[in-house]
This record gives sequence, C-alpha cells and structure tokens, in this order.
Amino acid sequence: MSGIVMVPAEAEAEILAELRRLRARVPQLTGVLAASADGLVLAQDTAATEAESVAALTAAALGVAQRLSDTTGQGGFRELLVRGEHGYVATYAAGDTAVLTLIAEPRANVGRLHLEARRSSLRIAELIDHTLGRRGPGAPA
Repeated sequence: MSGIVMVPAEAEAEILAELRRLRARVPQLTGVLAASADGLVLAQDTAATEAESVAALTAAALGVAQRLSDTTGQGGFRELLVRGEHGYVATYAAGDTAVLTLIAEPRANVGRLHLEARRSSLRIAELIDHTLGRRGPGAPA
C-alpha cells in the first residue's frame, strides 16, 4: 500500500454513501472513515471522534501491521482488529492505496463486522480505482 489518493467530490460522495450504508447494516458502529494509506481522510461518517487523528493513527498502525504480516510470512495486509475496554477499532485494506476504519461498540458482532466491512472495503476500492482510471482484478479489458 502506498501513494496519496485524492478523489473528486463525486467520488467522495459515493464513498460517503457506502460508509452510510455500512453503518445502516451494522448499527453498533459509532464511526467509519475511509482514508488514504498515508493517513488523509477521503470520507467520514463519525460521531465525536476526530477523523483526522484516527486516519493518521490508522496509517501508523497500518505500517506496523504490514511489517508484522510480512515478517511472519502472512502476505500483504488485509485487516487489523483492536479490542479495547470500550469497543473495537477495525481497519481493512480498500485496494492498494486506501483503508476503511471502523469504530464499534463492545457488543458488536465481530463476524458481522468483518463480513460487512470486507464488502464495503471492496466497493470503496472499486470506487477509488474507477476514479484513478485503474481496472481491478477480473475487470474486462
């Protein structure tokens, strides 16, 4: 994962719509954001959390997670889950240049969280790739 991602307003609106759909599917989410792998917010739907701070911390955690995954031979980064006393923070790869970060209540069903977040991260990756003029795997030539 690398590179700065800048998306036009229309793509930002589509990403935000996906974040809102995700929150509707997983009501225990208290915040969601899409960010570049470098820590810049692309779109957010959060309550009180500072999105810029969360995006920057996500970028730092992403670097550690990537090194850990590489060092242990587990391949490229896919997702990271942190369980705190008051809930969860989960980060998912959204293509090669972006991530999806979720903040959830402690009563969240982690299996459902993973299922829905993986779907949304794929959709966000598609939106970014389309914006940047890239074709994803399996896309017609």
